[in-house]
Amino acid sequence: MVYQEDVIKVAHHFAGLSLAEADVLRRGMSGKFRSRAEFEKVRDTFFSNCRKKGYTDSLISDIWRQIESFAGYAFSKGHSASYAVESYQSLYLKAYYPLEYMTACINNFGGYYRTEVYVHEARTWGATILAPSVNQGGFECLLNGTELILGFILVNGLEALLIHKVLNERKKNGPFRNFEDLMKRCYIPLEQLVLIIRIGGLSDFPETRKELLWKAHLYHNKVKDRNPSPQLFEEEQKHFQLPELTEQTLELAFEQMELLGFPLCNPFELLTEKTLTHTPAYTLHTHLGLKITTYGYLVALKKSYTSKGDTMYFGTFIDQQGDILDTVHFPEVAHKYPFYGKGIYQLTGIVSEEFGYYTLEVGIMIKEKFMDDVRFSEEMTGNTP
Repeated sequence: MVYQEDVIKVAHHFAGLSLAEADVLRRGMSGKFRSRAEFEKVRDTFFSNCRKKGYTDSLISDIWRQIESFAGYAFSKGHSASYAVESYQSLYLKAYYPLEYMTACINNFGGYYRTEVYVHEARTWGATILAPSVNQGGFECLLNGTELILGFILVNGLEALLIHKVLNERKKNGPFRNFEDLMKRCYIPLEQLVLIIRIGGLSDFPETRKELLWKAHLYHNKVKDRNPSPQLFEEEQKHFQLPELTEQTLELAFEQMELLGFPLCNPFELLTEKTLTHTPAYTLHTHLGLKITTYGYLVALKKSYTSKGDTMYFGTFIDQQGDILDTVHFPEVAHKYPFYGKGIYQLTGIVSEEFGYYTLEVGIMIKEKFMDDVRFSEEMTGNTP
């Protein structure tokens, strides 16, 4: 018996149960029976019919034992076939259209992993990852050649109706020429406008992000019209002399971490101290059975239990070169070196191999420290309105 349908066949042809009774048995084995009494009645009928057919008690008990053990992995043949087709289609698309497939996965909010991991996967397939853009992007992620433009749907705090309104205006009357053109054509509340600017949504305008933030505040202090209308003649814009505004290289990365949940740069660039000499994940096969030290950015963690009920973990990391590193944390290590959430960890352990796949059996784990948020450093205070 491989599928649930096989249980019905055995019960019907071997034990002489009607198809309706056999289906009750099938549901009972999968934990979906409507009534325990009904299931027990069918079970008694199974044994009674088998004895009438002249089967020995040992044979009847053995067949019933096989049916009972089947309950642990009962699966519908129809489901199996449909999942097989979907798996084949998914593998085909990922093999021949990897960037399109990853873009679709991100728009579908992934699966087992966080969105960040699918973005990283797209990057490994050659995609250039760009921040959301009012002129180039969309509400969902868009793929333009090898450029993957993230969608505004990923930005925390943005209102969907507002973004659709802005994008519909762009579709109807063309791209926005500059900040003033955007303000004339769309009313965007200050808090929403600030989010769009902070994530880099106006990056194709000539001003820097901080200059745009100043303009946004100046505009909202001056204009109260929530329903801007087209003007027959273009008004000459006043230009104000803004103070010199500086922006550190990694400021945008911290904005992305706050608004997207992850940076678009390599997270190892945000460490307080640079990683020491270590073993990259792609060289694990050359260190089988040896003790190594490496670094990994935690992307997934699975909690499990030993036969004695002790807690252990299986971890998935991305190393500094962008390769996947899988780890095993046995109970003693899991208790001594606990996980402290998402971040980068120094991992020391023994390289093991099973079925041709290499993993690290961790013995020591230390979480590395990210640098302080550069947006709030002393030299940056006073630059943001």
